[in-house]
Amino acid sequence: MRSTSLQRVKVLLLWLDARLCSSRLPWSGRLVLQGPGVLVGTLRPHFPAPYQLLTLDYLWLDSNTGGLYTTERRLDREELCPEETRVDGCIIPHTAIVGADADLVQFSLIVEDINDNAPHFENTEIHLSLSEDVIIGAAFLLDDLAQDRDIGSNGLIHYIIEGSDGVFDVDAEDGGGIKLVVKAALDRETRAEYNTSLVAKDGGSPSFTAAAALRITVTDVNDNCPSFSPDSRQNVTISGDSPKNTLVAQVKATDPDFGTNSVITYDFSPKDMVLKVLAHGPHCSPADTQVTVSVLPRAKQEPTIKMGFIARHENQALMIPENEPSTLLAVLELEAEQGLEELSLDIEGEGPFALSRQRGTYLLSTSTPLDYEQKTEHNITVCVLRSDRGSVITASARVIRVVVTDVNDNAPIFPVSVYETEVEENNPPGRLLQVTASDADSQDNGRVTYRLGQHTDRMFNIDPYTGQLFVSVSLDREQQTLHIIRVTAQDNGVPLLETTVTVRIRVLDKNDNAPVFVMPHFIFFVPENTPVLAPVGALGATDADEGENGTIVLYVANSSGPFVIPNSKNTLHTTASLDREQQDHFEFWVIASDQGAPKRLSSSVRITVYIEDINDNKPKVMLPVSNLTCLTVAPDTSAGTTIARVYAVDRDTGLNSELTYTILNQSGPFKVDSKTGNITLAQRLQRPDLRMHNLFVVVSDRGKPAPLHTAVWVNLFVNDSLETCHLDCEPQEPPWPSPTTSESVGCPASPAANSPNPFDVMQSRKKTFVNRNENEVPLKLQDKYYSDE
Repeated sequence: MRSTSLQRVKVLLLWLDARLCSSRLPWSGRLVLQGPGVLVGTLRPHFPAPYQLLTLDYLWLDSNTGGLYTTERRLDREELCPEETRVDGCIIPHTAIVGADADLVQFSLIVEDINDNAPHFENTEIHLSLSEDVIIGAAFLLDDLAQDRDIGSNGLIHYIIEGSDGVFDVDAEDGGGIKLVVKAALDRETRAEYNTSLVAKDGGSPSFTAAAALRITVTDVNDNCPSFSPDSRQNVTISGDSPKNTLVAQVKATDPDFGTNSVITYDFSPKDMVLKVLAHGPHCSPADTQVTVSVLPRAKQEPTIKMGFIARHENQALMIPENEPSTLLAVLELEAEQGLEELSLDIEGEGPFALSRQRGTYLLSTSTPLDYEQKTEHNITVCVLRSDRGSVITASARVIRVVVTDVNDNAPIFPVSVYETEVEENNPPGRLLQVTASDADSQDNGRVTYRLGQHTDRMFNIDPYTGQLFVSVSLDREQQTLHIIRVTAQDNGVPLLETTVTVRIRVLDKNDNAPVFVMPHFIFFVPENTPVLAPVGALGATDADEGENGTIVLYVANSSGPFVIPNSKNTLHTTASLDREQQDHFEFWVIASDQGAPKRLSSSVRITVYIEDINDNKPKVMLPVSNLTCLTVAPDTSAGTTIARVYAVDRDTGLNSELTYTILNQSGPFKVDSKTGNITLAQRLQRPDLRMHNLFVVVSDRGKPAPLHTAVWVNLFVNDSLETCHLDCEPQEPPWPSPTTSESVGCPASPAANSPNPFDVMQSRKKTFVNRNENEVPLKLQDKYYSDE
């Protein structure tokens, strides 16, 4: 095909949104392309800019206008799609990315056929033999037909005969075959061979033609008799003493027929001889007279062979099916006037035939089965032998024609036991391969057709006459890697014979699947203070492709958090120590990328890591604000009145942050609520209660495996004084309380609180105490009051 040849294309756009739901655009175009740079369509009415074409084989895309133009690469339908492509079109898929969101657009280039292929004969010469006595109007099917790679009317072929001088013509059949029709009488003796041309012309515009030499041989029939030439008469003079068997003369007759039809035998016809008779006497002149003698030839006949048919025969020819065992063909009888006992019959040459003598006759039979595929016709020459001379009587020979008829004894044969082919997935529908079987039989017995096995998937089909195997859809390796198809070749004989071959179609992988995570959202829990590079959890992802196309590498997106996937495997690890009190959870994305080519595909998944609390924070006392804080309680305060409150918080969570309050040096009329920390008056105040009360309150969480504690002094001064109560130093650590000890010890109260009674004892016990950090439990108490409560 010329590089500048025109191809018509039709553009069909197909849009795929992010959810892979398809809808057909309401536009398509049909035009004739004339070289590169021809506008065939545009994406702009349907999609926003910018535009990027992913497949650049046959079109290029203007990134701003969305216009689709042809490239310098030639569009050849017969190259792009096999000649077996059906009339539903030759489709070339293209892919583009449009818009700021990079939406995927797919469209197909449909290449339509033009008449750029001429018909082609497989054989440049076609030979045909016709008998000269064939009747006018007889038709003969021609097996050698031309092929045209074009389709439709471009591939529709018409035939004519050139150079036959009107003797022959061709007639098309409905099934696509053609017949040679005899239009005039044939005469081998006038013309024994016709060298004509069979011309095939396609239906395209302009049309193309091809020619094959059609050589027609006219075979002979016995339609002529022997004859002498006009100047064959001879006058011969011989000597009177010529010996016996002296050659007197030689005559020659001719017969225009051929072969045995032209064999001539000679004989004398009855004749008259004129004799002049002289009568002699003494002293007399001879007297003469004339006598006419009619000499009749002796009725001497050469031995003859009579034949009686036993096997089926047509037109004096024996018709023998191939593969028959030893079969009687005919009975032969030798006839002669005399000397019959000196004569015998024999077969000239070697062959699969035999003569057996039986009671004066001879039985002609086959000695081995005949094979049509080796030889279709045998001519048996039976000759007469003279046993006394050992010579052959040629004139008495008889040629017996034996025609071997074909039987369906050969099944179709494939050249291989298994056909194997490889197809890359997502292939365009069309031809896969061709299977070919041969059959040594003839006519219907050797005419092969093909069919697929009963359980073959409907997406596969086969041309029953050519063996071309097609697939109607694109193959997907992820659905099925290997397709095994059984193809049966069947002849049209009786009985039908068939052979089955296996076709293995291996689908090769393309990187058309992105990795897929086994969960849409991974959630992990990890304890705080976990060591660096501790495993957090496993991430699962799969890729339906194989090899490098299916090899997955995982990594954390942006790598901004304290997590990493070492060696791109599938386990998430920490990169720093985690503190729940600083951040209780992390959210980030993990990317899964395959290693495919030409482009790697990837997907992402959201990861949430919750930091589980451990008991790493002690309770913190908010009230009272200091161990020096002091509150004055009126002596007439009613029982059940809330006097003060200890309030603490814990930065941990759950049980680690649930707090309980306990007065360790419990004495006097005050009690604390273990849950709220409220300190109330448990009973009515008595005179002995008019003094300073230093309550040592311990705040404990419920953490596991061990709770943490914080202590605080709550100082209550029972007095009628209205002055503000305060301490100059922290109370002394209380001794371990005993059942007999009910006194409290502590620092002296402020001067305003120096009433006679309560402070007399306290003044005598005044001591200097070591200051302690606010809300810190003394070491001795930490050891003594460790508990799980």
